[in-house]
Amino acid sequence: MFEALEKIPLEELEMRWERARKMLKQFSPQSEGLLVFSRPAIYYMSGTLGNGLFWLPLEGAPSLLLRRGIERAGLESAVPNIFPFRSYSDIPGLLKDAGSPLGKIVAAEMGGLSWSLAGMLTHRLPEYEFTPGDKALAVARSVKTNWELNKMRLCGERHKISLAQILPRHIRPGMSEREISHKAWEVFFSQGHSGMMRMQSLGEEIFLGHVAAGDSGNYPSVFNGPVGLRGEHPAVPFMGYAGKIWQSGEPLACDIGFSLEGYITDKTQVYWGGPKSSIPEPALSAHALCMDMHVWLAENAKPGALPSDLYTHCVDWAEREGFGEGFLALGKNKVSFVGHGIGMTVDEYPPLAKGFDAPLEAGMVIALEPKIGIPGLGMVGVEDTFEVTESGARCLTGDNFEMICVQG
Repeated sequence: MFEALEKIPLEELEMRWERARKMLKQFSPQSEGLLVFSRPAIYYMSGTLGNGLFWLPLEGAPSLLLRRGIERAGLESAVPNIFPFRSYSDIPGLLKDAGSPLGKIVAAEMGGLSWSLAGMLTHRLPEYEFTPGDKALAVARSVKTNWELNKMRLCGERHKISLAQILPRHIRPGMSEREISHKAWEVFFSQGHSGMMRMQSLGEEIFLGHVAAGDSGNYPSVFNGPVGLRGEHPAVPFMGYAGKIWQSGEPLACDIGFSLEGYITDKTQVYWGGPKSSIPEPALSAHALCMDMHVWLAENAKPGALPSDLYTHCVDWAEREGFGEGFLALGKNKVSFVGHGIGMTVDEYPPLAKGFDAPLEAGMVIALEPKIGIPGLGMVGVEDTFEVTESGARCLTGDNFEMICVQG
C-alpha cells in the first residue's frame, strides 16, 4: 500500500554500473566484480540506502543483499535481485542462485568496512581473494550523470540563496557562533536541507560545518580542511562555540554544506562585521587574491586539466603575493589541497592536490576553496561548488565571491 518517495530509473542505474565496470577493468583488471559495503555507495548503485552489500559482477545482473529493509528496498530500488541475508557465509550461495556467482577474485570497497568486519568477511569466505576496489568505485562516482547533476544544481541554488541572500539578514556582530549556527540551520531547513551530510572516509563525521568568528578561523582543527574552529565542544568540534562572540571588525567564516535528496554542495561565505571601509588591508588583499584564484581555477578546471597542476599553480601564486604562510591555513592547520570532489559525500575524488595527475573529466563536480589565514584576525577566502564542463567549471553555488558586510 506504500509508494516510494522517489525511485531511480533502472536506465540510470545501468549507466552507473557500466561506468563502474569500465573502471574495474582499468584499476582492478584481475577482479571478476565489485563488492560494495558503505551506505552511500550502496545507494549510488541501487537507489536505496541499504543495510548490507551490493554485488556488481563484470557480466550479469547485480544483486543487493540486505540484513534489514527488504520491503523498503522493494519500493525504492530497480535492482532486479534483492535478497535477505544473515551471514557473510550466505553470500556465495545467494549469488549463485541469482545467476551472478561471486568471482574467485573480488574487488572490495575496503574503505566501506571496519577492520573487524573485514576480518569476519575473509574468515567466512576463505576460498575467495579480495583486492582493493575503492579507486575504481571512487573514479566511477566522480563523473556525475545528468540525473545527479540536476540534483546538485538544485542543491547549489538553494545553498546560494541561503548563505548569500537570507542568512545575512538574520545575523549580526554581537551574536555567538552557536547562535549563528542555529540561524544557519533555520535558514537551511527553510530551503529544504535534508539535515544529513556524509563523509566518505570511514569514521569521519560532519555536522552542518564550521562557523568561525575572528580568531576561531585559525583555531587548531582536527578536520581536514583549512578553516579552523572552536566548535561546540572538544567532543563535537563542529558548528560554533557558545562562548565566542562575533565582534565588529572581525571576519566570520561559514564553511557549511547543503544537502538535498542525497547530494551535497560545499560553500564558504565570509562575512565582515562592519562596513567595507573597516576591513583592514591585509584581509582585503588576501580575500581579493582568493577571488582571483577562484576565477582562474574555474576557467582552467576543464577536461584534460591535471588536479596537481591546478594546486601547484595556486600555491606558487600565493607565495609570489606574500601569502604563502597563510595560504590554505596557518601552521599545522594548513592542508595540501585547493579543492576536492563532492557528490553524495563531502570528500570525494578527485582532490586538487600534488600527486593527482589523472585529468579532470566533464561531469565531475568539485569544490574549489582558496583560503588564507591571517594571524590574529581569522580566515578569509572563498569556496564554491563547480561542475566541470568543456568550457571550464560552472559555479553551482553563486558567482559573487565578495565578503558580505553585516553591521550590528
